[in-house]
Amino acid sequence: MQKRKLGKSGLEVSALGLGCMGMSFAYGPAPDRKEMIILIRKAVERGITFFDTAEAYGPFVNEELVGEALAPFCGQVVIATKFGFKIGPDGKQLGQDSRPEHIKEVAEASLRRLKVNAIDLFYQHRVDTSVPIEDVAGAVKELIQEGKVKHFGMSEAGVKTIRRAHAVQPVTALQSEYSLWWRKPEEEIIPTLEELGIGFVPFSPLGKGFLTGKIDEKTKFDKSDFRNIVPRFMPENRKANQALVDLLAGIGKRKKATSAQVALAWLLAQKPWIVPIPGTTKVNRLEENIGSVKVELTSEDLRQIEDAASKITVQGARYPEELERRTGL
Repeated sequence: MQKRKLGKSGLEVSALGLGCMGMSFAYGPAPDRKEMIILIRKAVERGITFFDTAEAYGPFVNEELVGEALAPFCGQVVIATKFGFKIGPDGKQLGQDSRPEHIKEVAEASLRRLKVNAIDLFYQHRVDTSVPIEDVAGAVKELIQEGKVKHFGMSEAGVKTIRRAHAVQPVTALQSEYSLWWRKPEEEIIPTLEELGIGFVPFSPLGKGFLTGKIDEKTKFDKSDFRNIVPRFMPENRKANQALVDLLAGIGKRKKATSAQVALAWLLAQKPWIVPIPGTTKVNRLEENIGSVKVELTSEDLRQIEDAASKITVQGARYPEELERRTGL
């Protein structure tokens, strides 16, 4: 597995990470825990060193899963987790909470669940408009000085907030959605990250599964699947967005690669400091995703993808309105 550095921070990780959220949360009933531990350890065997979780996934159970699975590899892998939500005793989210005292409480709890002495990368999960970002960055800076956190990250933040935070405590990585069907980061985010030397970690690099070509307008999701409330996944929008999947499939045929591999290879080709974190609960999909690192897209391939993609207008919002309001702040 190739390695990449997240911006100028010096934090080196595998070119592809593993998003672990779906192993406990969001996409229907949680799979068997033992099987997920095997999957995570298989990822390590195949060269993946970068794993993404959050206290909010479950909540808490995903961090516990990742902590148990990666305990034998202490010091060999990089674990990213997140703070920023208030979670009630019944496990329900009660809004955002990035107060410095809460950040420090979350850090202590995450350290225990992850079974580590220091959190490698600690993201603010979403910008909390009720707490100045300078206070947030300052709290993480103190945790770094105490040796409890190694790197500071942000998720779905806008450029002004990133700059303000970065001035207090250098931001190692921004995690936001980015793929061939969500390209808004190209407008302001990516140029700003390049200027400041911040790495980019795209989540949902396969469009929450849509870009794999395994989902069409007839696909039925489990009632607990998050995609049921996503406008982009309404049946009529899935049908309209099929053109993007067809584009990837056509290139894949020529490259002897799957649609998913082409979608990931496209992301990897954008910048050397971009590290996608596709999630999966299946070993065969893990292997498929890892195979994307070997798919080489020439400048001509990339130009053809760009030309074809520019003629396709993706239908449907990526989030319901109330969730979209939490992003890009």
